[in-house]
Amino acid sequence: MQIKLPHTITNPQGERITFKEIIKDDKGDKVLLSASCAPGAGPEMHVHFKQAESLTVEKGKLTYQIMGQEPVEIGAGQTIFFDKKVPHKFWNASNQEVVCSGWVQPVNSIVFFLSTLYNAQKVSGSERPEAFDAAYLLVRYKNEYDMPQMPGFVKKVIMPITYTIGKLTGKYKKFANAPTPLD
Repeated sequence: MQIKLPHTITNPQGERITFKEIIKDDKGDKVLLSASCAPGAGPEMHVHFKQAESLTVEKGKLTYQIMGQEPVEIGAGQTIFFDKKVPHKFWNASNQEVVCSGWVQPVNSIVFFLSTLYNAQKVSGSERPEAFDAAYLLVRYKNEYDMPQMPGFVKKVIMPITYTIGKLTGKYKKFANAPTPLD
């Protein structure tokens, strides 16, 4: 599934990402992005097994946390780098919007994955994405992304059952051209 850039996504929590362009690099294609978070907004603890991510604060203050470490706040002009396989989260702990620029490398399925996730959040109207699309993403792309704080029973039992039901009932026909998962 090819998504034309620039491509902007939003979710009900006040997160906005614009995937601006893909540039070639020796370490793999890199997608450049701009992002903003409303006060209190930001993704849950997550990990990209195959990708590195970098964010530079352009305006406001961003708080980030690497799993097992204390939260750290950074401000305008400061950059945070998350290497692949490092569980992390970030959020806007201030009372004004935070604006960042950054990149993810290699691109792999990130544009599709986050676009589908944000849309599933819009469908549910909350931070919890619609169940069938969430199961599709977490089961199909399990070698690329994870939510390390999600209970093991949910990840290992509920999500695969929900995914199977979704597949059997034809809920995933809309994803016929989705990117092939990486091993």
